[in-house]
Amino acid sequence: MSGLPEPWLRGPVEGVDPRIAPILYTFQQAREDLERYAGSLTPAQLWAKPYGFGSAGFHLLHIANSTDRLMSYLQGRELTREQFAALAAEEKTADLTAADLLAGMDRVFAEAETTVRALDPANLSEPRWVGRKRLPTTVAGLLTHIAEHIQRHIGQAISAAKLARAMESQS
Repeated sequence: MSGLPEPWLRGPVEGVDPRIAPILYTFQQAREDLERYAGSLTPAQLWAKPYGFGSAGFHLLHIANSTDRLMSYLQGRELTREQFAALAAEEKTADLTAADLLAGMDRVFAEAETTVRALDPANLSEPRWVGRKRLPTTVAGLLTHIAEHIQRHIGQAISAAKLARAMESQS
């Protein structure tokens, strides 16, 4: 990890409205934290389910897939068959490495960043719908949830990684 402070303490994001910048800070924080804590996991550690909790690998995969799904809703789109298939496969994808998962997450975040940078801050209260039930939210609501959801799963991935390492070293 670099000696830099957390992304939100590195100053404004150039060319981005400060009401939209927090989601960009979230993407960068996720990249840095997950590389630091999960980047060097062995396959056994990555997919271990310490005490029955979700594996670090599951959380990395879920961060990428859920961000992709939520970005579809942000753009006013329904989910595709591919997104539903990825959702169904999240628990069954233990053949991916930490490098694979981090690269996939980075690709999703790069696409999401492009979308977020193009948002007009005047449209933050614009309505959006989520899921098959078309639950109501707004652009700002989705941005908030994307950031919160990523952070929740980062914490779970880090905890799972630490537990998997500790349990393996005790064996």
